[in-house]
Amino acid sequence: MQETRKTTKLPSNMALVAAGLAAIVLALVAACGGAGPTPTGTQVGQQPTPTTTPSGSQSTIRLNGAGATFPFPLYSRWFDEYARVAKTQVNYQSIGSGGGIRQVTEGTVDFGASDGIMTNDQQAKAEQAHGPILHIPMTMGAVAVVYNLQGIGAGQVKLTPDVLADIYLKKITRWSDSRIAQLNPGLNLSNQDIAVVHRSDGSGTTFIFTNYLSKVSQEWKEKVGNATAVNWPGDIGGQGNEGVAGQVRQIPGTIGYVELAYATQNNMAWAALQNASSKFVEPSLQATSKAALGVPLPDDMKVMITNSTNPEAYSIAGFTWLLVYRNQTDCTKGKALVDVLWWAIHDGQQYAPSLQYAPLPDDAVRKAEAQIRSVTCNGQPLLGR
Repeated sequence: MQETRKTTKLPSNMALVAAGLAAIVLALVAACGGAGPTPTGTQVGQQPTPTTTPSGSQSTIRLNGAGATFPFPLYSRWFDEYARVAKTQVNYQSIGSGGGIRQVTEGTVDFGASDGIMTNDQQAKAEQAHGPILHIPMTMGAVAVVYNLQGIGAGQVKLTPDVLADIYLKKITRWSDSRIAQLNPGLNLSNQDIAVVHRSDGSGTTFIFTNYLSKVSQEWKEKVGNATAVNWPGDIGGQGNEGVAGQVRQIPGTIGYVELAYATQNNMAWAALQNASSKFVEPSLQATSKAALGVPLPDDMKVMITNSTNPEAYSIAGFTWLLVYRNQTDCTKGKALVDVLWWAIHDGQQYAPSLQYAPLPDDAVRKAEAQIRSVTCNGQPLLGR
């Protein structure tokens, strides 16, 4: 009878052990995510990945970029929005186009950003270190000429190209100068000095501004020129668009240049500039978009659109680019980067108008698509479309 009792308990114990092992195995599988219903590349609270964003890896990928302050409000919005729909976090430092070119050349960031086209020397140094580099257009913006004149609002001061150039050449030094007065009859302009504010750092906004001045003033072209940093005739330097905006807001009688988004956000007054068709036009989204119409766009997208001949165009407008190496050495980060770029030139364009940037025209989007498709790792295209 004792032996019988032992034989009847043994199967029961084994069944308990087997049940326990099965429970442990199921728990381990669930912990590893094997039984979870969460779709690939999606976390709780996230939206599904949009159709223009190829699905990414399961782990969060971090990309670093640096450069232009000109598009920073838009880039900041883009990268926040993109983090909601893809497992990629982009850390962008708004340090100026000159800094962005320097850091991408040194290889300390995954991409640079600039509103100015790299010089031949800059491009040669970058390509010697890391191979071919692309200028991929992201958006378009206007450089507003802003001023601080008591009681005078936006668009009330009219300036011609030659007068603006001579103000920055320090040939016109007072707001009551006869050349300014003739353009603005009935406007009560004081006899105060004009304090000229410019960028103190290497700047794509400066590149656009000096590109315009070099087109409309031979003296400016010969004495100062067109670059991200120039030898200014005077007076006050400011770091970044925000620095110039701050100086103009604080000092009466000043004139400066900032990206339209900064002027709008800081409730600054801006001038109406006479364009190439002799029409006075204020900076706006519509006038910025008009600047690119009819301009032949090269495949490499290294093109300036200042002083447009379009009658409705604002004169000081330009593209802004991300600087990306064609041959990526880290395939995972490279794939994440081209996905971000593709999203930005498609889904991301919807965020531009509310921040005072003009969406890319269709022909610019097509040029940008071709460039993004050309990015490779180990000889293989990274976009996969």
